[in-house]
Amino acid sequence: QVQLVESGGGSVQAGGSLRLSCAASAYIPYMGWFRQAPGKEREGVAAISRRYDVTYYADSVKGRFTISQDNAKMTVTLQMNSLKPEDTSTYYCAGGSAVLRPLVTEGYTYWGQGTQVSVSS
Repeated sequence: QVQLVESGGGSVQAGGSLRLSCAASAYIPYMGWFRQAPGKEREGVAAISRRYDVTYYADSVKGRFTISQDNAKMTVTLQMNSLKPEDTSTYYCAGGSAVLRPLVTEGYTYWGQGTQVSVSS
């Protein structure tokens, strides 16, 4: 069973930065970050094809968030800059093999426990 362990998150003022990391216990072709606020559906934020190093971003975070990978550590990192109050959510790391749409939850088999990000105005 593949495990995903998240770290990072926390509280920051608007305009600030946070970094989330996700360490996988095995190689997973696609990894992504999703977020879910109370009462809302889980939405894709960013994803990466680890084999081809291709990245995908939701329109709401383009230019502010960057997803990257460290193959040696089997870690995927989400650097979040220029944070806004609407970025407040629980962020989840996800991994999957049969991923056709990287920013959609379908196809992702493995999920982290979630980490809270809170942005105050």
